[in-house]
Amino acid sequence: MVKTSLLDNMIGVGDMVLLEPLSEDSFIENLRKRFDHSEIYTYIGSVVISLNPYRSLPIFTPDKVEEYRNRNFYELSPHIYALADEAYRSLRDQDKDQCILITGESGAGKTEASKLVMSYVAAVCGKGQEVNKVKEQLLQSNPVLEAFGNAKTVRNDNSSRFGKYMDIEFDFKGDPLGGVISNYLLEKSRVVKQPRGERNFHIFYQLLSGASDDTLKKLKLHRDFSKYNYLSLDSAVVNGLDDAANFRTVRNAMQIVGFMEDEVQSVLELVAAVLKLGNIEFKPESRCNGTDESRIKDKNDLKEMCELLGIEQSVLERAFSYRTVEAKMEKVSTTLNVAQAYYARDALAKNLYSRLFTWLVTRINESIKAQAKTRHKVMGVLDIYGFEIFEDNSFEQFIINYCNEKLQQIFIELTLREEQEEYIREGIEWTNIEYFNNAIICDLIENNKNGILAMLDEECLRPGTVTDETFLDKLNTVCAEHQHFESRLSKNSKFLTDHSLPHSCFRIQHYAGKVLYRTEGFVDKNNDLLYRDLSQAMYKANHCLIKQLFPEGNPAKVNLKRPPTAGFQFKASVGTLMRNLQTKNPNYIRCIKPNDKKAPHIFTESLVCHQVRYLGLMENVRVRRAGYAFRQTYEPCLERYKMLCKRTWPHWRGPAREGVEVLMTDLQVSAEEFAYGRSKIFIRNPRTLFFLEERRRQCLQDLATLIQKIYRGWKCRSQFLLLKQSQIIVAAWYRRYAQQKKYQKIKSATTVVQSYTRGWQARKLLRELKYQKRCEEAVTTIAAYWHGTQARMELRRLKQEARNKHAVTVIWAYWQGTKARRELRRLKEEARRKHAVAVIWAYWQGLKVRREYRKYFRANAGKKIYDFTIQRIMQKYFLGLKNTMPSMSPIDNKWPARPYLFLDGVHTELRRIFHLWRCKKYRSQFTEERKAVYEEKLEASEIFKDKKALYPSSVSQPFKGDYLEISKNPKYLKLNSAVDEKVLLADVVNKINRANGKGTARIFLLTKKSVVLADQKTGQVKASVPLPDLSSVSVSTQSDGFFALKLKEGSASAVKGDFLLSSEHLIEIITKLHRTGATAPDREQLNIDISDEFLVQFKQDKVCVKFIQGAPKNGNSVSCKRKNNRLLEVSVPTTA
Repeated sequence: MVKTSLLDNMIGVGDMVLLEPLSEDSFIENLRKRFDHSEIYTYIGSVVISLNPYRSLPIFTPDKVEEYRNRNFYELSPHIYALADEAYRSLRDQDKDQCILITGESGAGKTEASKLVMSYVAAVCGKGQEVNKVKEQLLQSNPVLEAFGNAKTVRNDNSSRFGKYMDIEFDFKGDPLGGVISNYLLEKSRVVKQPRGERNFHIFYQLLSGASDDTLKKLKLHRDFSKYNYLSLDSAVVNGLDDAANFRTVRNAMQIVGFMEDEVQSVLELVAAVLKLGNIEFKPESRCNGTDESRIKDKNDLKEMCELLGIEQSVLERAFSYRTVEAKMEKVSTTLNVAQAYYARDALAKNLYSRLFTWLVTRINESIKAQAKTRHKVMGVLDIYGFEIFEDNSFEQFIINYCNEKLQQIFIELTLREEQEEYIREGIEWTNIEYFNNAIICDLIENNKNGILAMLDEECLRPGTVTDETFLDKLNTVCAEHQHFESRLSKNSKFLTDHSLPHSCFRIQHYAGKVLYRTEGFVDKNNDLLYRDLSQAMYKANHCLIKQLFPEGNPAKVNLKRPPTAGFQFKASVGTLMRNLQTKNPNYIRCIKPNDKKAPHIFTESLVCHQVRYLGLMENVRVRRAGYAFRQTYEPCLERYKMLCKRTWPHWRGPAREGVEVLMTDLQVSAEEFAYGRSKIFIRNPRTLFFLEERRRQCLQDLATLIQKIYRGWKCRSQFLLLKQSQIIVAAWYRRYAQQKKYQKIKSATTVVQSYTRGWQARKLLRELKYQKRCEEAVTTIAAYWHGTQARMELRRLKQEARNKHAVTVIWAYWQGTKARRELRRLKEEARRKHAVAVIWAYWQGLKVRREYRKYFRANAGKKIYDFTIQRIMQKYFLGLKNTMPSMSPIDNKWPARPYLFLDGVHTELRRIFHLWRCKKYRSQFTEERKAVYEEKLEASEIFKDKKALYPSSVSQPFKGDYLEISKNPKYLKLNSAVDEKVLLADVVNKINRANGKGTARIFLLTKKSVVLADQKTGQVKASVPLPDLSSVSVSTQSDGFFALKLKEGSASAVKGDFLLSSEHLIEIITKLHRTGATAPDREQLNIDISDEFLVQFKQDKVCVKFIQGAPKNGNSVSCKRKNNRLLEVSVPTTA
């Protein structure tokens, strides 16, 4: 289910302002309930409460980033992304500088929260090579600062031991330009001593674990942690922390941020020097005058350290043994005993590491600072210590709690101011809210005359013996009557018998509760002295970085004035921070640690209750609820609850405010429970909101039941109609199948009968013809034999006569015989011819008989069979055409193949008729608007087809016209009212600058009479050109979106010259321009010039615009560059 409101599927209460009843127990129970369901974020109005889950949750994915992007703050479940998005959009769209204040005790997840905020902003802001580089540098600054400023504590494996404030600078588009980091009060005492169960700063362990053997050899280090006194051994290895991998990450991050290789090496040398410094040990030695002085036991570590830093060993050795005090023109050198020597060693180690950390922050700032000098929008992210109450609280806790008092003060002031501004903006009466003002506590600490910090500085600067006891005596004298100060030595009878208050301590009633401070070490930690001999020894080093870290060691710039104290410096830094925060719109993230075991699924109520109290969360809820507990703009309110009133359901046609008024009147909600602002409705009591939610839930159940009923009825009706239709189709197909089978059987039987009948008749006729032929052949044979017999008889007669005659007779007989034989041959030849004629005649008679047979026997049957065959072929053809009919789309060129050759003409004619019919059906569906669109597409084809390479990609894109919805968008209300005619086209184009070829975003409006160019942000009209003043439009033949509007010479609009523009909808713009000019009867038709080189008039000069094809650059985009004063070159990427 997609959530559209904070109230949907709410576990517990997502916004503590709506908690009912409000008490500390219900507050804690609501946090516990949400924590048990993995809901780690809860709102107090616009403040985000974050509980550390101590495990990975699937709520920080790229999909979640997109889900919360550009969404209303209360639209989805509470999330840190919602606050980050609200802050970023306010900065980008409303030009308001933002700050995100992240507070909470160690282990509550402050550092992770700041990373999430920065990663979200990096994900939603702009893209590009330069922008991505800036984002990467800002993000990679975190690993570097964490390595040098974070350490493992009993409460947190990655605890920030310094306060960090980062200003991220953005340009007018919302793209990051750079940033500035400020650091506060690094816990440098950790360098020389760590409590049990804790570690030194990460970088020491990372260096020894992750550096290569060659690097360690150069730094004169060993991998064994036990060889270094400054590294605690009981917690050297931490589960879940891979120091070697983290070292590689830090090296890579330093490279990305911009550190040179020699700078990285210098930093590592200083880190190694700190480790070596901790191994230097001293032994006492008595002098002849009876005083004690110190000497170094083993000088090997000192020697290696001096080699790393380029310092003469004797110089540094003397600085550890003697101290020179200068007063006016005199110098006094005194020896240092062992305790003083160890103090000097540790002071040097702390100062060396602290100054190195400050140099790192400065170096990172040089790399990530914005290059442009113009004004920037700023988003600040503050990750600083939370309020600290330990068993043993010293100077560090005092300073930290002072900072939190100042943050609480500004938090209450800015929260009340934000509430008051919203009430005034909405026209709601503002009533003063009673709240605890902790200014009196801040004054107790920071007052320039009687403040605790001022008295501490005064004690540090006072001549004579100064101890922590004298400082406490002064506090007891000055602050004894202050209502928030408590001490056993204040001579106040109220505390004389308070045994929970030791004699060497004082107690301050902070806004988060009472804190007991031990004065031991206050004076030394505030002095933070480094002997001048050590500073001068460091300045004499040949190391490139050491001289920068100790500028006061320069003998030419000796300053006898005492350096400012740690308290004074921190007070000044806090003052600067507060002034900075006052100028920005605040956003708050309150981090809470659910348990001390750093384990998931454990919620310790006492620990959470303690944090809720000192974070002042209950006070924050009461401030938010002092007026109206809930407020919402009218549109979402009406959309959410409109189903509760018949007059507003399902659609309300009027203004949203009137709809809300009708809704509240119909629900009979008491007028005291809500108020109408200018853009929001304010609800006083959460019970009223829960009443609306309960009514909405009941109404949604009724609506769901109704929808289910209608859906089920529709589904059953659809199923029945489908079954009915299916039964009809099945029956029709079965009847067709049965008739086809019956017809096939009848046809088969008829064919068999016909074949048998024709075979019998043919055989009978054949027998008759064979008999007649044999008779004719027999007659011929008999006649031939008869003639032969006659000839032989005559021959015998002649032979008989010849025997009776003389030789002449014989000769004559022979002669006659010869004649007879000749005659016989002739007769035989004649007989053969007659026989051939007879045979031919017989065949001819047979042929005539067969023809007669066909004439009388098969005349009617053949015609019927022919007609029947043709009819079946045509029936099969039309049925096949029905089943293979192409789609109704006019552009579908498919048509079934012709089955028979004699149907060629019919097949072609049917295809033509069908195409005309479906074109007519398709045209009948067109509305007038759609006809106009197709006419525009047709005109675009006539203008650009085969002329412009961009044209094919525009064919499938519909011409929308108003891409900005200028009549609906309230942002362009002023611009819409300035245009009298109907807007035919509204789009954002880029106006090309002649000077550098870069584009400026402009709103392009086309009406029937003019072309208007307006500023995209303000909506101010920059130019208005009547259409009669346009002479022509020039475009290239390539796939770019550039076009030039050329103006007629001498026209009023031609004073500033022609316009060179670029747009993603070039085809549509030119088509509408041409069409608008063509439809006007009193206007010349606009000339379209398509060429890869044309002239554009810029004021008094003509500039040639030339289009070339080049390799793809900058994401395959078209680029325009100025070559000289007379040439602009447009590079268009070649397409595959």
